Amino acid sequence: MTLNANVQTNNKVYLSLGTNIGDRHANIDKALSLIRERVGYIEAVSSIIETEPIGFLSPNKFLNCAICVITALSPSDLLYTTQDIERSMGRTTKSVNGVYSDRIIDIDILLYNDIKISTHELKIPHPHMQEREFVIKPLSEIRN
Repeated sequence: MTLNANVQTNNKVYLSLGTNIGDRHANIDKALSLIRERVGYIEAVSSIIETEPIGFLSPNKFLNCAICVITALSPSDLLYTTQDIERSMGRTTKSVNGVYSDRIIDIDILLYNDIKISTHELKIPHPHMQEREFVIKPLSEIRN
């Protein structure tokens, strides 16, 4: 299956943003700005919530929010773009096999229209979102 087939110009995408190091509020603001520039129109932004790290120990609490973006990007292009935004903000490593660490920014694709994708690189809907209150709470605030 090609991830670029039949891509519309007004795809509704939900993303989760998280940060627990540096100026966390500035990190969220910078990510939102870069998403506006590179991904599309931000239709909604949830409240920002503060949460404890899950899956690893850290003294640094997370700020998390969810956003709804209207984009012309295909799912694969969206993945590459969000990963590029993370790198441009200073994120040097990704979580692998459930091993998590502090991060300046984390951008996860939660939903993309009503499609389901399961490849090695990309799974939509996000496979763990139902297990994570820091995702579900902000998402439920803005999802329509």
